[in-house]
This record gives sequence, structure tokens and C-alpha cells, in this order.
Amino acid sequence: MNYLLTGGSGFIGSHLVEQLLKNGHSVINIDNFDDFYDYKVKVRNTLESLGLNPGFSFSDKETDIQNLATETKSDNYQLYYQDIRDKKGLEVIFRDHKIDLVVHLAALAGVRPSIERPLEYEEVNVRGTQNLWELCKEFEIKKFICASSSSVYGNNEKIPFSETDNVDNPISPYAATKKCGEIIGHVYHSLYHIDMIQLRFFTVYGPRQRPDLAIHKFTKLISENQEIPFYGDGSTARDYTFIHDIIDGILKSIKYLETNENVYEIINLGESEVVTLDKMLYILEETIGKKANKKMLPMQPGDVQKTNADITKARSLIGYSPSTNFQNGIKKFVEWFLGNPH
Repeated sequence: MNYLLTGGSGFIGSHLVEQLLKNGHSVINIDNFDDFYDYKVKVRNTLESLGLNPGFSFSDKETDIQNLATETKSDNYQLYYQDIRDKKGLEVIFRDHKIDLVVHLAALAGVRPSIERPLEYEEVNVRGTQNLWELCKEFEIKKFICASSSSVYGNNEKIPFSETDNVDNPISPYAATKKCGEIIGHVYHSLYHIDMIQLRFFTVYGPRQRPDLAIHKFTKLISENQEIPFYGDGSTARDYTFIHDIIDGILKSIKYLETNENVYEIINLGESEVVTLDKMLYILEETIGKKANKKMLPMQPGDVQKTNADITKARSLIGYSPSTNFQNGIKKFVEWFLGNPH
């Protein structure tokens, strides 16, 4: 099968590329190497996902990414340095390849930055996503996986969060864009018969995690004996989900789409293991073997108090069965972190 994957050099995307290639498929990777964090992270992700030597010679961003695209091109993999806001650029890629299914992971991420740059988040996460659906319509591509987010639940009072819960009260622009994606996606399913699964990811962590996310950031700062920013009183809690479990859920969603017709589903991919900020930090300290130096800060606007996934639907519909508990997942992340340049 030929899969078009957006954001394939990111955290989740690079793991999915790696697994799809291992399974004998072909991957077209579209990524714009956004300046949200150092592009070198995504270069290393790409090389690692392809099993290539990470000793890449860096010079400047434009040259490096073009070299990366050239050096990694093969019969079953091709990287395009492309922004999803550019529909004409996307159209060339769609025209040049036979695409069986699209997995759309690319997005401007992060709750707090979205409050500072709401219009840019709308451009990428809503308009960019709609560009992909327009091209699926034009090129008659009928299978689409889309990354949504647990952030759409806001401060949902019902625990655990179920796909049937009302999500009309997001508390950040990022969450609002993800809710928009679910709604507009249903329009394209209804009008143009694009079979679609929207996956609500719950706080994904593990090797290659984005450097701006708490587990990665805390690990780096603790290792360097620096202060960590600690927001709130430590009682905020997240449903942490290990990357390999998320990839398993995506692959099972792909299989479900490929073997069923007239599909529009929203599915939680979580672990149902809720961990407080205090406990997360304690496990990190124990694993790293160092105590954190906390800089106490107030809760940030847009942050939710707690996330907790009801994964009943994922278990029954696609056979999702997460297997990595938080302590083991943290151990695997720290081992990866200590063995890689940062």
C-alpha cells in the first residue's frame, strides 16, 4: 500500500513511518520542519525512523532538509519539504503519486502557544487540513486517518472522557482547531464519501518525544541540574500513552478503514492510567537518579486539570490494547534520551 503521511518527521509520525516501512508499505512523507522547535530534531527523527546513520552533517536549514530528502529517497520512501497551507504545492505531490490512504498528523501543536498565535493555528490546523480533504476529493482518495486531541474535552467534568461526551467547550485555540477538524471532516465524509477515523490522542510520550513537552523538558533540565518550570500545585493529571501503543492504535485504525466502508468514527487512544504531575516528576527523578529543582509557577491559561480516556470503543472497534505502563515507558524514554544527542 502507498500511504501519504503528513508530519512524518515528527514524534509520532517518525515512529509510524518506521513501522509502515517494516510492514512492507511505501510512504510519502510531507513535513514542513516548522520552527516550533529545532529542525535538527526532525532530521534525527527521520534518520532514526529509516535506520540510517545519525551522523548527519548540518550546515543550514534549507540545504540540510533538501539534502535529507535526496539522501533518504528510495523506492518505498520519499520526503517532501512542504507546508500543508500551500495547496498548489500539495497538488503536485498528489498528482505524482498513487495514494491509497492519508494519515494526517501534521499540525501546529501546543495549548499555550496557540493562545499567543491563534490565527496561525487556524491557518495550519483548519485550512491546511481542509486543503488535504479538497485534494482527496479531487483525486478520489477515499481513506483518511486524522489526528485529533484529548484537548477537545476541555475541563470535562465526567470521568473518564468518552467519545459521546459533549465537546462544545474547548478552552484553547488549539483545542478549538481540533474540534473544527472533526466537524469539517464529517462534512467531507458525508458529501464525498471519504471514509475517516479521527483519533483523539491522550498525552503521548516515549522516545523522540517533542522537546517542548514536559517529560522531555524535565528530563533534560534535571540531567543538567537546572530548574524545571512546575505549573500549579502538582495535582493536575494526564492520561499518559506510550508511543508504541499509539502506533499500534493507528495501524489498527488503518486496517479497520481498509476493510470497512462508509466509516466515520471518533476514537480515543489513551492508556486509562492517569498520573498526576507530582507522580510523573517523582518517577522521572527515580529513573534519572537525581532530584529536580522546582520553580513553582501558577497554572497556565488553557491548561486542563485532568485528562482520562475511556478506551472501551477503541478496544471493541479496532482491538486496541495498550500494554506499556507509565513506569516502564519512562524507563524506555530516559534510556533513549541518555543515548542520543540533544
